[in-house]
Amino acid sequence: MESEHTGPRRNGWTFLTNHARVLIAIARDPGIRLRDIAVECGLTERTVQAIVTDLQADGYLSRTRDGRRNRYVVASGARFRHPAEADHEIAGLLAYLTGPLPTPAAPSAPAAPAAPAAEVANDTPGQGEPRTPV
Repeated sequence: MESEHTGPRRNGWTFLTNHARVLIAIARDPGIRLRDIAVECGLTERTVQAIVTDLQADGYLSRTRDGRRNRYVVASGARFRHPAEADHEIAGLLAYLTGPLPTPAAPSAPAAPAAPAAEVANDTPGQGEPRTPV
């Protein structure tokens, strides 16, 4: 599989771990069933159950019963585990990844002239990529 950004796909790695994917699915829908998380994330139910247990044991999630279903709450203030990101809360990443998707503009009146795009900060001044508002 090729992409304009990556070229040929070599070993199938991804940026997000299965733990992150499960946590994102729960953040999007706190009442989601493990079965539905498994389908969404491409995992087995047993794997999802083990991941949820890990996330609970490490304080990222709490679970309460709501009738016959579970309801999950992502812990506020939880931080990334790796020392390089340990000073950052996971809430920012979850908010970004679970936020509303941009809706396409309805074709109606002509759009007003666009403001110049802001640059994304990076280590090299003036080398940021244009950012589109969300």
